[in-house]
Amino acid sequence: MNEGSFVTPFAEHFQMRLPVVQAPMAGGATTPALVAAVSNAGGLGFLAGAALAPEKIASEVAAIRALTDRPFGVNLFVLDPVSPVEATVRRALDAIDPLRADLGLPPGQPLARYAPDFRAQLETLIELRVPVAGFTFGLLAADDVERLHASGSYVVGTATHVAEGIAWRDAGADAVAAQGAEAGAHRGTFIGAFEDALVGTMALVPQLVDATGLPVLAAGGIMDGRGIVAALALGAQAAVMGTAFLTTRESAIPEAWKTRVRGMSDTSTTVTRAITGRHARGIRNPLIQRLRESADSIAPYPVQNALTQALRQNAARAQNGDYLSLWAGQGAPLGHTRAEAIGAIELMAQLEQEWQAASVRIAAFLR
Repeated sequence: MNEGSFVTPFAEHFQMRLPVVQAPMAGGATTPALVAAVSNAGGLGFLAGAALAPEKIASEVAAIRALTDRPFGVNLFVLDPVSPVEATVRRALDAIDPLRADLGLPPGQPLARYAPDFRAQLETLIELRVPVAGFTFGLLAADDVERLHASGSYVVGTATHVAEGIAWRDAGADAVAAQGAEAGAHRGTFIGAFEDALVGTMALVPQLVDATGLPVLAAGGIMDGRGIVAALALGAQAAVMGTAFLTTRESAIPEAWKTRVRGMSDTSTTVTRAITGRHARGIRNPLIQRLRESADSIAPYPVQNALTQALRQNAARAQNGDYLSLWAGQGAPLGHTRAEAIGAIELMAQLEQEWQAASVRIAAFLR
């Protein structure tokens, strides 16, 4: 390591050269190529497995293992089975169907299944013996954490405030991902109201460090080497970066989404439940604006998410950013100076240089 840099226990555990965890991002961003590239470059890549059927998780993990022999993670959403009443589905479709018509799609219909079976997904992770298993939206039972440990997995739980971090500690988690309010995509809150859990990364990380005694990973608003240094100064053992990797070559999101991220300002995002039924941070667009007009019709997650999926998939094929779920964090403008076609390995190299340079600058102030 160069002067001014250091390795945290978490980074050392996973033999990371750079204390950067690539965030698991649903919607196509976290391809096996991206996950493997980040891990091969000395970070920790993470597959977003929440929307994937168990057999797809298995094939994606196999693809990652074919590309890297280094540690990586898989993240799931902790969800109970849902059986929505017909009236809930019909109200949601009545609001969604005019948007479907705009794209030439027929009216939507109720679905046989609204999300993959979480228990089956969890069993798959245990069978696959993945190096790191991450969880969002809820809390695993202690016996499930024990089963993951027995399979050799390191368990990371997501917390948006201190009580959630303590709950994960008590369940036996090995580390906590501190999801600050700045973070893009779905909010992970599972204790209390989402509105009460919009704690910024700078306030959240040190409180979780003090309260849990676990390694804390800082997520939200971190886009460059300065942010990594700041996260470590707050007591985090790694920085979780998602939006920074959205626009890399290995990310498979539509080019229209990448273009909107590259053009963001600091006030471009909003937190909304209109698209999926669960609050998430993304770039404002007509999809959000029009669904918000029928706020009483929004079904809870994962029902709303499933009912808008065909609409968004059609928009993705057409490169129509007006009808995509443009998840992104508030720090996106900090990445505007990077090359548009940057690869993940090249980005990791830039982040390492920025991190070391920022560390040296801080050290100089302390002399």
